[in-house]
Amino acid sequence: METKKPLDPGMQKVSELVEQIRIGMLTTQNEQGRLVSRPMAAMKFDEEGNLWFLTKSHSPKTDHIDRNYQVNVAFAHPDKASYVSISGEAQELHDRAKIEEIWSPMAKPWFPEGKDDPELAVLKVHTETAEYWDSTSSRMIRLFEMARAALTGDTYKEGENKLVENPS
Repeated sequence: METKKPLDPGMQKVSELVEQIRIGMLTTQNEQGRLVSRPMAAMKFDEEGNLWFLTKSHSPKTDHIDRNYQVNVAFAHPDKASYVSISGEAQELHDRAKIEEIWSPMAKPWFPEGKDDPELAVLKVHTETAEYWDSTSSRMIRLFEMARAALTGDTYKEGENKLVENPS
């Protein structure tokens, strides 16, 4: 029986934040070298640090990834002051088992034919590095701390910020 290695604490925190926020902005590079972002729903963050999305096979983002597989996915939950930025390598896969695994009825508006849509593919983003910012305080406490820092000349230090390298 194969046992899967659990995520290290930093990557575990990234996984938890991604699951809470769920919608990220996937940034690719177009033919002119310009950065292009679009919202994507993260369907899964696995134990190897891979983000999984559902996508259409023939789309500008998959064309961009065919030319340059380096991408960024940024997640933001401003009300909770939680943010994640993931840099990694993207790959389009036609993996029916993975589609079955990560499919959700919430994807049906984008894929009206469901899991059997011939244009349906998975987009795998293997996390190379991730950085997160996460506040544990309420909005009122954050505002109070910002005001205190501004009045006293101290640096505002609220929440947790960490750069995480994916060992896998």
